[in-house]
Amino acid sequence: MFKRHDLAWLTDAGWRASRDSVAPKYHPALERWQRGGWPAVVRRTDPDAMPNQVCLGIALPPDSVTRQKIRISLRAPISETSRTMPPLAIDAIIATAPAPWRHRLQLLAGQAVERDLALKVYGSVAWQALTAVSYVTASSDIDMLFSPTTCIQLEDGLALLEHHAGILPLDGEILFPSGQAVAWKEWVQAIRCGINSRVLVKENSSVHLTTTSALVASLGNIEAISCAG
Repeated sequence: MFKRHDLAWLTDAGWRASRDSVAPKYHPALERWQRGGWPAVVRRTDPDAMPNQVCLGIALPPDSVTRQKIRISLRAPISETSRTMPPLAIDAIIATAPAPWRHRLQLLAGQAVERDLALKVYGSVAWQALTAVSYVTASSDIDMLFSPTTCIQLEDGLALLEHHAGILPLDGEILFPSGQAVAWKEWVQAIRCGINSRVLVKENSSVHLTTTSALVASLGNIEAISCAG
C-alpha cells in the first residue's frame, strides 16, 4: 500500500501517463525527472483518482530569481511504478545538507538510534539529497517524519525533536500506526491543553480533526496516559 511521503520510481510508461495528467507547461520538468532517474513522492489521494492510480508529486528547485517553489501534482498507474521505498533516513541527507547543520544532524541521528526511534526526512533537504540539485534556502525547514509505536517512543521522540529544534529548523509530522499524521509542533501545543484536545490529521485520502486521546489509543502501552496530555 502506498503511504504519504513514500518515494516512487516510475517506468517509462508511468512517466508517459503522468505527463498526460498535468498541464503541458510542466512536461519539460517531468522529462527532466525521468532522465535523472529521480522518484516522485506519494501524496494524498485525489477524490476523483481511479482505483488503479497512485497520486504523486514532485517539487521543483526554487526559482533562482523569485525563489518561488513549484509543486506539480500528477498521477500514474500503480502498475507502472517500478519500485517504492519509505522517505530517506537522516543519514542519507547529512552529506548534502548545509554544512552548519551536519554535525547536529549526526547527533540527532545517533540519539534516535540509541532510543530506537524511526526518523525519516522529506521536503527540501530530501529533494536535495535525491537529485543533487540545490533546494535548501535560508528559510528552509528540515521536515522529519517520526513514527512511534508506543507512548514511550512518542514521548522520547518529541523530547528529542524539541531539544534539537533549538538549533536546527526542525518541522514535520508524527505518523501513528493507524496511518494518521499530525504536525509534531501542533501535537506539542495540543497536549498542553488536555487529553481531549483536537488536532488536524492527515491520512492517505482525507484531512480531518480528531482528539489526541484517539491517536494515543493506536499506540501500544497506552497506560502511559501522559503522552496524551
